[in-house]
Amino acid sequence: RAHIAVVGWACTTLCLVSYAAAFSHGASLSACTDMMPGHLRAQLHSPSNNYVTVHTNVSFYFPGDKVPVTVRSTRDFMGFLLQARKVSNDEIAGTFVFIPPGSKLLTCFEDGDTVTHSDKSLKRNLSFVWKSPDQPIGDIKFFISIVQSYFVYWAKIESAIVAQ
Repeated sequence: RAHIAVVGWACTTLCLVSYAAAFSHGASLSACTDMMPGHLRAQLHSPSNNYVTVHTNVSFYFPGDKVPVTVRSTRDFMGFLLQARKVSNDEIAGTFVFIPPGSKLLTCFEDGDTVTHSDKSLKRNLSFVWKSPDQPIGDIKFFISIVQSYFVYWAKIESAIVAQ
C-alpha cells in the first residue's frame, strides 16, 4: 500500500508541476476562445481596474494593412495573450507579422492570429504589428489578457475600435 501511495503522490506531483510549467512558456490553445488563463485558483480582476492599455496609432485600416499595436503597463507582468477580434461577432481576425522578444505566435484558428509570452521574464511595454486580412472584415478591437503572477490576472482588456 505504501508503494502505491508513493507512486500516486509522485504522479500527481509531476502532473501538477508540468501543468504549471507549461504556462511559463505561453498560453495554451484552450485559452483561444475565452482568453482566460487555465491557472489553478487564479484570481480574475476587473478589466476596468487595470494598469495596462492596448492601443494603436490609427483609428481606421484597409484590407491588407499593417497596424502597429502597443501594450503599455505601469507595473511588470509575466504573461499575456493578444488577439484582434471582429466587433460584429467577436471572431479572431488577421495575423501578427511582428512580435517582440519574449513572445511567440499561436495558431488559434489560423497561423499567427494570436500572440503569447514565450517565457516568464517581466514585461512592461510591448510592440506588435498586426496585418488585416486581404478581404474586408469590418471594425476590430484588440484584446489582451495579462498575467501579473500565477494567481492574479486581467482578462480581455480591450483597445478602442479600429474602423474599416
